[in-house]
Amino acid sequence: MQTVESFPYEVRVTENVFIPMRDGARLAARIWRPVTEEPLPAVLEYIPYRKRDLTRGRDALNHPYLAGHGYVSVRVDLRGSGDSDGVLYDEYLAAEHDDACDVIAWLADQPWCDGNVGMMGISWGGFNSLQVAARRPPALKAIVSASATEDLYVDNMHYMGGCLLSDNLSEATVMLAFNSLPPDPEIVGDRWREMWHERLADSGLWIEQWLEHQRRDDYWKRASVNEDYAAVQCPVLAVGGWADGYTNAIFRLLEHLEVPRLGLIGPWGHKYPHLGVPGPAIGFLQEMVRWWDYWLKGRDTAIMDEPMLRVWMQDSISPHPSYADRPGRWVSEPCWPAPDIDDRRFTLGRYSLSEEPMPARTLDLQSPLSVGMFAGKWASYAATPDLPSDQRDEDGGSLVFETEPLDDTCEVLGLPTVDLEVSSDRPNAMVAARLSDVAPNGEATRVTYGVLNLTHRDGSASPRPLEPGRSYRVRLSLNGIAHSFPPGHRIRLSVSSSYWPLVWPSPEPAMLTITTGDSVLTLPQRPPRAADERLRAFGPPQAAPEAPVTHIEPGTHHWKVERDLETGISTLEIENDQGTLSLDDTGTIVRRATTEWFSFQDNDVTSVRGETRTLRRLERDDWRTEVTTQTVLRCTAEEFVLDAQLDAYELEDPASNPRALSKRVYSQNWHRRIPRDWV
Repeated sequence: MQTVESFPYEVRVTENVFIPMRDGARLAARIWRPVTEEPLPAVLEYIPYRKRDLTRGRDALNHPYLAGHGYVSVRVDLRGSGDSDGVLYDEYLAAEHDDACDVIAWLADQPWCDGNVGMMGISWGGFNSLQVAARRPPALKAIVSASATEDLYVDNMHYMGGCLLSDNLSEATVMLAFNSLPPDPEIVGDRWREMWHERLADSGLWIEQWLEHQRRDDYWKRASVNEDYAAVQCPVLAVGGWADGYTNAIFRLLEHLEVPRLGLIGPWGHKYPHLGVPGPAIGFLQEMVRWWDYWLKGRDTAIMDEPMLRVWMQDSISPHPSYADRPGRWVSEPCWPAPDIDDRRFTLGRYSLSEEPMPARTLDLQSPLSVGMFAGKWASYAATPDLPSDQRDEDGGSLVFETEPLDDTCEVLGLPTVDLEVSSDRPNAMVAARLSDVAPNGEATRVTYGVLNLTHRDGSASPRPLEPGRSYRVRLSLNGIAHSFPPGHRIRLSVSSSYWPLVWPSPEPAMLTITTGDSVLTLPQRPPRAADERLRAFGPPQAAPEAPVTHIEPGTHHWKVERDLETGISTLEIENDQGTLSLDDTGTIVRRATTEWFSFQDNDVTSVRGETRTLRRLERDDWRTEVTTQTVLRCTAEEFVLDAQLDAYELEDPASNPRALSKRVYSQNWHRRIPRDWV
């Protein structure tokens, strides 16, 4: 990445400003301002991930860059996070959006702002950019939403196809750790300990309420923008990556929004595109400046003359759980849905895919729980090897259907679907479908996948049990993708009745029966176009200089799959230890580590278990705090069983008193049993 040292504007940073809310609470903001007497537009990033320390490194890359190009760039901690007042009780509550509207109004009213405000963010910040846009605060003129969704149930980290994602546990762990950290006494003063204990006591264990809403009810609808797309009245730039979990929303936003909009999908995981892994990363900050210049300053940067959708068409590649780069090329569509993309249909035969009619035969399927141990994460963070491995490791427990070697290149862009004629011998069952690119040497690279809880076959608002033995026609929507299958390769569809630990298995083992001849794979085939070669090239990734840090202890990262042949227990262990570092400009020492375990015994669906542990430590002078968490999720056929523990400490200084014991200042334990609701 190119580090940019000099900008059109000199930049001055204000470490903290408290912004007043309508109820008297104050939110903490860090502000980067261009040095000028001229009022300029403001760009807001509004997230709960602690501006003072834990996002300080990323903020240093992004916000000075935008400020250097003529924008007041503002990073605000949500109420109850970082150095802001209050307690954070859950994601995307109405109070969060009320506060955002107050922040935007405050920004627009400042003498250094010309009254125009943009909003940007990735993940949580991408979600609430869309949600706040739907609230239509007058000063909000455009947004950039990266790695986000407009439907909190359908494409989020909680549920997928009506199945419970293991990332539901992972995300709850992340938020339990964040919400348990104290504000910085250098910002909030002597109140820090009182504020900290209020958060520890009141924020809660969010996974409990997420598990209490296992269908698409009002809990998920309340902040889902797709309930009323027309509520969004400002322009939207929607951004994502094929290795992430949020790309499907981009297709829906382009189709259903009624405002000026652009979509950008690269090969990346859950990262901003200028930091994108797998690469190639692009000059995304330059693209944001073009976007803001057009919509906040009224400059004709020609960005809206470009195609509505630009995506990275991925070339075929050998399977691997991590890539530095994905080969491919940029392609575009002038609108979405694209008129020149045609459905290419393959009928399922007896272990084959054919474009000719095939006879109807029945095939039985009951997959072992080991199918899915090499599936990777629902959303790749590129911090560890979290992409899917060679699908031959998974296909032995699946029904496999594949084409003959292709005569010509087949390029797909969009959301493939699988229509299955299926029956089950149990009232509750699931099915997973994986699309793979099979090379002549047999290597199988997963291209995309989808899962469906069959009790959600008619939607997730009102799941209904299956009638054992009855045949149903169901549709699985696979995740959107752009991929080029080369001549000589085969297209493979693999179908399994479990996909653990990516999704939680059904309450009891089910035998599925698939009827071939009546089941179809449909690929959205896109013809290559000469116009793709004339697309404007993205600039190289650029950013402002990194924040100065000193690395004290190195971190460790690994994914390990272990099978104990004596006990029959198989375990996926994921360690993400980021080590210990010092933020040189504040003197804060930060320690972060998370470990996850997902296991099962033999093929007992009630033996599956997820466990997470975290450690977070913040130190500076005589301010020395540590928080640890442990969360365990288990199940019976009737219930989810949840146990969690939170402990907070004030640490003694070992340099002054080597024998001193740390003082535990807070501890809480949870034990909950939550009925399964057709999940």
